[in-house]
Amino acid sequence: MTAQRSVLDAGRLHFNHGPIDIVAEAHGNDVEVAVAHECAWRRFETVLEELVAELPLLRQPVGDSCPLRGTIARRMWQACAPFRAGFITPMAAVAGAVAQELIACYRREGIERAWINNGGDIALHLAPGQSARIGLFADLARFDLRDRVPLTTDGQFELRAEMPVRGVATSGWRGRSFSLGIADSVTVLAATAAEADAAATVIANAVDVQDPGILRRPASQCKDDSDLGDIPVTVEVRPLAIAQVQHALAAGEARAMALQRQGLIASAMLVCQGQWRLVEPLSSSASGIFALGNSPQAAAVGSVFA
Repeated sequence: MTAQRSVLDAGRLHFNHGPIDIVAEAHGNDVEVAVAHECAWRRFETVLEELVAELPLLRQPVGDSCPLRGTIARRMWQACAPFRAGFITPMAAVAGAVAQELIACYRREGIERAWINNGGDIALHLAPGQSARIGLFADLARFDLRDRVPLTTDGQFELRAEMPVRGVATSGWRGRSFSLGIADSVTVLAATAAEADAAATVIANAVDVQDPGILRRPASQCKDDSDLGDIPVTVEVRPLAIAQVQHALAAGEARAMALQRQGLIASAMLVCQGQWRLVEPLSSSASGIFALGNSPQAAAVGSVFA
């Protein structure tokens, strides 16, 4: 199994290596963009082997000290460390941490803006005066990078260079990773992609309620090598009473607001069965960045520059 790359439409690049699927885009000086893309590709070729070398430790709960050595692995641990009072492993931040590693290749003179999308977890570079518009939609199960059919978003938001946000991540029980909660999607904006990834996982886990319509199964029965072991994960959520959904969203919202007060996230959008909660940024300069479409349901999946 070797890393592969291909050119998509609009000059975007697709990197793939085993479970890692990356889409990269950059705007600016053509020469500098080409150099940055090549730099990102060369770094990408080494990522999977680097993570696999420490995989047993990456699947262990985060403790008081970091036993990891690799740059990405340590970033994963650091992003998850604020949540170690509960059960969390560095794997909760793997997608964001990888995206964050690659976006560093684009922080160079001549690159106006760039993004790395790792399966919906996004790291951005914005030069002064630049901005990026991110499309959002609710059903994570709809998102597949191999699908060439255009996706209709349910909302969007704009990130400007002056905002303290360079990472966007989404988690939920419908996503590619396991969740302990019932959120269809939780989208988090944070200072970095790794931090957004870890926080989205934690908030999505908190969107929960006890109900016979929620089916759970030990993670080990769903995937042999899951880092969650025998912890029950959500495998099905049947239609719930409105009050139950509201209760679950309120629990998630409380968790998100607590993380915001700690400075761990900037903003969050929580969606469950057609209902939603929005945790607005505390900064007045960033308020109102979410612009909802016909449906308030939302989950970050990609970036369309405007």
